[in-house]
Amino acid sequence: MNRVYLDYNATTPVDPQVLDAMLPYFSADFANASSIHSPGQRARAAVETAREQVAALIGARPQEIVFTSGGTESDNHAIFGPVAQALLPVRPSSTLHPPSQIITTTIEHEAVLNACQAAEQNGVAVTYLPVGREGLVDPEILERAIRPETVLITVMHANNELGTVQPLEEIGRIAKEHKIYFHTDAVQAVGKISIDVNTLNVDLLSLSGHKLYAPKGVGALYVRTGTRLKQLLYGGHHQRGFRPGTENVAGIVGLGRAAEIARGSLASDAQRVSSLRDKLERGLLQHVPQIRVNGGAAPRTPNTTNIMFAGIEGEALVIALDLKGLACSVGAACSSGAVEPSHVLTAIGLSQEEAKSSLRFSLGRHTTDSEIYFALEVIPAAVAQLRALSPTFRKEATSHA
Repeated sequence: MNRVYLDYNATTPVDPQVLDAMLPYFSADFANASSIHSPGQRARAAVETAREQVAALIGARPQEIVFTSGGTESDNHAIFGPVAQALLPVRPSSTLHPPSQIITTTIEHEAVLNACQAAEQNGVAVTYLPVGREGLVDPEILERAIRPETVLITVMHANNELGTVQPLEEIGRIAKEHKIYFHTDAVQAVGKISIDVNTLNVDLLSLSGHKLYAPKGVGALYVRTGTRLKQLLYGGHHQRGFRPGTENVAGIVGLGRAAEIARGSLASDAQRVSSLRDKLERGLLQHVPQIRVNGGAAPRTPNTTNIMFAGIEGEALVIALDLKGLACSVGAACSSGAVEPSHVLTAIGLSQEEAKSSLRFSLGRHTTDSEIYFALEVIPAAVAQLRALSPTFRKEATSHA
């Protein structure tokens, strides 16, 4: 069976050029990058080159890049480093000493939401901002939520389920005016859309290698010069004390090479992939009744579409499509198997039934025209088959198209 993969937001394959760059650091150049002998210094040079490559992709300076194990670690470091531990000690809530505050949104990735919930358990107040029907936060509502105790604003750049791109430049301006640290989880944005940390006024930015054709288990945190961070891990003096532990040289080299490739192909990849995404959406809207594109009116990453298919269970459709050779998802891979509907989709106003009837299709660098044509053949057929078996689906239901 020829398989079609439309789940690039879950993970991407390692680019062959990335793999070629990594291979020597598993064998001939295996040395510890902290060693002072020649093999160690070759490894160190490779790490520093990767630091330059990652920095160039997001408009940062190399010394502002801290390598991590991935997006989740970067998010946790960005939240706990400046807020719960470094900036203001956690204080008991009282009229004289109100708790420190984090401002975030209801549609963040669980790496941010669960970190914020852990901060709440330790006395930090967290404000979860609502989003509109298209999945966008209103900067005016955000500004009104700011208090004297606000120490961090964390708003994701691009949503992993909808692809919607938040108005970060305006939010960054607000954060800067109020002298509040601003973090963005840019895991789903880096390598897909142009990013400049200075234009966005972000102080902290998280990214992950396996979302941009580098291996799993490596990521980075951008830390603007002057941002005070307390380390979460204790050990050696690696990465200027920000993140101890022997560097994953091969993974870091792979991330650097992936960043370099993405920087060179960003515009062309975005144009080609968005054209294919739009073709998929148009075809489905034309041939499948009672569907709706969730967040379709908002600015989105070029590769992502989230579609509600009325009258069916999303997980059943994912399985049916998988049997036909098409891989997609009902949402975030880390939430697969969850009984509850997507918190992102319910946050934009979908009912539980609608949220459970929604699928995410995410395209990538290797997606082809023929794969989209294949998708447009199998998806309508699978939807029709499942609807025919559904006791709840009625043709007379209000059209969602």
